[in-house]
Amino acid sequence: MSTINLWNYPVFQGSLEEIDFKNQKHFVINTISPNSYGLATKTPQVKDALQKSDILILDGLYFGLVALFKQGVKINRIAGWDAFMHYSSQLNERKGRVFFLGSTKETLERMKKRFNSEFPNVEVGVYSPPFKSVFSEEDNQKMIQAINDFQPNVVFVGMTAPKQEVWAVTNTPFLNVNIVCSIGNVFDWYAGNSKRPNVFWQRMGMEWLIRIFYRREIFRRNIGNQMIFFRDLLLDITKIKRIC
Repeated sequence: MSTINLWNYPVFQGSLEEIDFKNQKHFVINTISPNSYGLATKTPQVKDALQKSDILILDGLYFGLVALFKQGVKINRIAGWDAFMHYSSQLNERKGRVFFLGSTKETLERMKKRFNSEFPNVEVGVYSPPFKSVFSEEDNQKMIQAINDFQPNVVFVGMTAPKQEVWAVTNTPFLNVNIVCSIGNVFDWYAGNSKRPNVFWQRMGMEWLIRIFYRREIFRRNIGNQMIFFRDLLLDITKIKRIC
């Protein structure tokens, strides 16, 4: 499995084809971005969850600049949407089972309806947890029980970051699953609740900027965390140049 250590985070630099769900057990896929990095610098629980993930995929291009500037390595972006489509297709080919954890009952029903049409060979389970910033032990036990009763191969977690990343790492050991993958906004995109920026902006690495115009609260919530990342990147680059 191809990973690279970037600031003590296990960033994936390969292809998801390397990670066949049938060959995994309790495998956690989370994403990393300037925003999640910034959150991790302020919250030890978030840092611990990201570092304990089996792999971190680049949901945005910019965290990959660490590898480019420090080691001359270019890492391809694998967005949450890419992971979702990859494993959904793989499950469809093998008549597997998928579970959606997160969001509202209405969103989950829309997702399930579309998923049944696009991936008819996959059995789908869903659970909508209570909307709160911190889950109680009873909340967690209900989620774990719902997942284990369904016995899915892959669990997609769609909560707000970093709640989903922390939940995945903390609770996956208690789940009878192959892979748990946090995909956040993909739930709303797939359900049709909101629109994902088009392919042009995705390829330009500017998807985050367009999303700001769709939802300006994202900018207000994330800009501070992103600036922490760019500050630390600049400090690291200048340190390297001084050493050279």
